[in-house]
Amino acid sequence: MSTQGQAIRCKAAVAWEPGKPLCIEEVEVAPPKEHEVRLKVVASGVCHTDWAYLYETGAALRSRPYPLVLGHEGAGVVESVGPRVTRFSPGDKVIPLFLPQCGECDRCRSPKTNLCKKNWANTQMGVLADGTSRISCRGQQIHQFIGVSSFSQFSVVPDCSLTRISADAPLEKVCLLGCGVSTGYGAALNAAKVEPGSSCAVFGLGAVGLAAVMGCKVAGATRIIGVDVNPDKFEKAKEFGATEFVNPKEISKPVQEVLVEMTDGGVDYALECVGNVAVMRAALESTKDAWGCCVIVGWTETEEMSIPVETLLLGRTVKGTYFGGWKSVQSVPKLVQEYLDGKLKLDQFVTHKLPLEQINTAFDLLKGGQCIRTVITL
Repeated sequence: MSTQGQAIRCKAAVAWEPGKPLCIEEVEVAPPKEHEVRLKVVASGVCHTDWAYLYETGAALRSRPYPLVLGHEGAGVVESVGPRVTRFSPGDKVIPLFLPQCGECDRCRSPKTNLCKKNWANTQMGVLADGTSRISCRGQQIHQFIGVSSFSQFSVVPDCSLTRISADAPLEKVCLLGCGVSTGYGAALNAAKVEPGSSCAVFGLGAVGLAAVMGCKVAGATRIIGVDVNPDKFEKAKEFGATEFVNPKEISKPVQEVLVEMTDGGVDYALECVGNVAVMRAALESTKDAWGCCVIVGWTETEEMSIPVETLLLGRTVKGTYFGGWKSVQSVPKLVQEYLDGKLKLDQFVTHKLPLEQINTAFDLLKGGQCIRTVITL
């Protein structure tokens, strides 16, 4: 029986309030409206950002409305499309995108940025273009996390926040291109623009950091130094191209001083993939003066970073990146094809697969540093 035009009842992991475990609930997902697509979510990675919005304190994080369905690293199949949708059809394999690409605004037309702001204010507050969500439970609206909500078996997203991918793509792998892998990989290639023969330091060897290591390797860096307080991650990082490691807990000096000594003046590029301002400053100070470049990849909304002016006057650069600088709709299918062609690693990121009912276990694994990426199957 066709479900087009009808509400769909399905399971979702609902966050009823901050700081509490997710609850598996039956929710109702309404049909898509104009310029919207409803998709059946097949798989979703569990990103640190999902955990942070639920458990970290801070006014900026807590201001987002509850209840909500988290998840933003998903992949699935189009179930139905709303009016005026022309680029998608039922059955298409797709990846929903927390960063849109409308193709019409000045940012989309510029090669300088990927930061399209279509529907931005609404999706940041958990609703779609008309100010409402398509998910409800127990008679109340359930907000959609940054317009995606991939911890639901069905979800509705704007058509500018969705991209069609190869029919051959394994959804339980390419879902990782919806956030973490794309972000780290692009940070090295698009933001830092790592050059052949250069030296790099990657701070934080979670999924984003490992993807940054992979990007540095692809770009031709000859020294790639991984920095992490968990030495269990070092062996895995070697698979992605890391050549050396520093554990800040095992040295007597600040890590930036050790890196400067190791590299005779500092690395050419430092990529911060933790989201901690102290680490950000250490990353910047680990770079070589005159031309060192530090890219901030790790996400934080609640802290401020202070930098001695001289650090910049002597020629260093610090910059940020969002979703690795990729123009989302046009770039993600190309990254999927790179994976299918054997040019981009994805399988090595997946350390655990769990059903939706075990989503809280996935969060525990993430918080405990026991996984790189857990993929939830829906």
